[in-house]
Amino acid sequence: MIARRILFVLASVTALAVSAGVIVVALAYALYALVKPSLGPAGAAGVVAGAAALLIGLLGLIIGVASRPPKRRRREPENFLNQVIEVVKERPVTTVLGALAAGMLAMSNPRYMGGLVRSFLEGREPPRNR
Repeated sequence: MIARRILFVLASVTALAVSAGVIVVALAYALYALVKPSLGPAGAAGVVAGAAALLIGLLGLIIGVASRPPKRRRREPENFLNQVIEVVKERPVTTVLGALAAGMLAMSNPRYMGGLVRSFLEGREPPRNR
């Protein structure tokens, strides 16, 4: 029962596609016949090709816009670590290049590396409430 239904759906979709193709060819021939007396055979063929290119470009644009995923709302990261993780997920190439630049800077002047390690290891005191 299900296989029969699937075959009918496939047959109807195929019939629609074939009829759409026939309509497009008929419209292209009609356009050719309309333009041929004023532009000649070569000019008419160029107009038909241009119309086909315009149609293909328009359909590609419509399909491209329709295939975009919906925009998600961005939620604000809770802390610095989550913010860093979001940046790494969104821009991996930039993150790698930034890490390489930081490594080159640390190799050229070891004091920077020492300050960085010290800042992570020492931590800081929490702010006092008044």
